[in-house]
Amino acid sequence: MAARTRKPVVEVRRSQRRRRTVSAYRDGERVVVLIPDRFSRAEETEWVERMLARLAAREERLRSTDDELLARARRLTARYLADHADLVLPASVRWVTNQNGRWGSCTPDDATIRISHRIQEMPDWVVDYVVLHELAHLVVPSHNARFWELVSRFPKAERARGYLEGVSAAGNLEMAEH
Repeated sequence: MAARTRKPVVEVRRSQRRRRTVSAYRDGERVVVLIPDRFSRAEETEWVERMLARLAAREERLRSTDDELLARARRLTARYLADHADLVLPASVRWVTNQNGRWGSCTPDDATIRISHRIQEMPDWVVDYVVLHELAHLVVPSHNARFWELVSRFPKAERARGYLEGVSAAGNLEMAEH
């Protein structure tokens, strides 16, 4: 059996201060799952399985390639910007690691879009929002009312903006939408 298919060693840490939230992270070869102390053994088992699945999904997203990101951009264009499909033709959409002040950026002149690697572990709907935000810049380069109308076609746009603002505040980051 390959190492990737083996179930990882799991360490469960119970906390009396933790009330409802459950989280997990990888620490070397093992996975640490943090749960409230009051959870029963059945709840612990259920949440460990749930968190292992979430962690695996997150890690799979990290392996996402630029080609997959471009395919995602095409799906978002077809769904939310179909009436501008002739303008929304990115030359490239790629992950970058040198973008420390923005979640994403777009250069309309050459139709290139760069998405910060920082969002790779975020929920899909947040990644979709950032990609759609940058795609909208291929139609409207500035952040004017017409631009925001295009972005607001995404049903979770306000929720995603709030999520990103929360991440920025919690991490004391000065990240901007561009």
